[in-house]
Amino acid sequence: MRNFREVRLAFLFSLFYFTRRNLINNHPMNKKINIFYLLSFLLFSSFTGCSTQTGDESLVKTTVQEFDIKRYLGVWYEIGRYQHSFEKDLVGVTATYTLKEGGKIEVINQGYFKTLEGELKIAKGKAKITEEVGKLKVSFFLFFYAEYNILELDGKDYQWALVGSSTPGYLWILSRTPKMPEELYQMILERARLRGYNIAKVYKVPQK
Repeated sequence: MRNFREVRLAFLFSLFYFTRRNLINNHPMNKKINIFYLLSFLLFSSFTGCSTQTGDESLVKTTVQEFDIKRYLGVWYEIGRYQHSFEKDLVGVTATYTLKEGGKIEVINQGYFKTLEGELKIAKGKAKITEEVGKLKVSFFLFFYAEYNILELDGKDYQWALVGSSTPGYLWILSRTPKMPEELYQMILERARLRGYNIAKVYKVPQK
């Protein structure tokens, strides 16, 4: 059975993109509908958050032991990922992290719809550092944050990273360049497999 936390994350991200799209496009939603969606968001989040079933006990989710956020800033290209609702049709995806005043981190995710010549989609969010090394919290909607766990990292040059979340349904392979040598890609996949991830589910993301 699919665990409740994964369903919650999918719901939250889907609701965020639906709401954001309507706001950006000035969709004529009335206030009652907006209130309904917000209340649904809060109710579903609090309800599913009570579940103790994780379904990911077999995963090794330890993060890197050394991490320098300043070296991690900048542009990352998405090389591989688990497919999920809020990125399903996006290719050429990048994530850009920028340190702002007060220690805040701006996150800009963007990708092209269906093809590399498709419409550019952009989502702006924020991230914050946690007390645990290698763990960030990322939010694209109000004050609702999801875990961003750096599982593996090129500690020497910060040229690639393997990122997970609090549930087994999310996994990303990131690179500083749009193309990654196949040998390196397979090595990172093997590390993910050894952690218990199903690497057959990894979608290789087309990049320019």
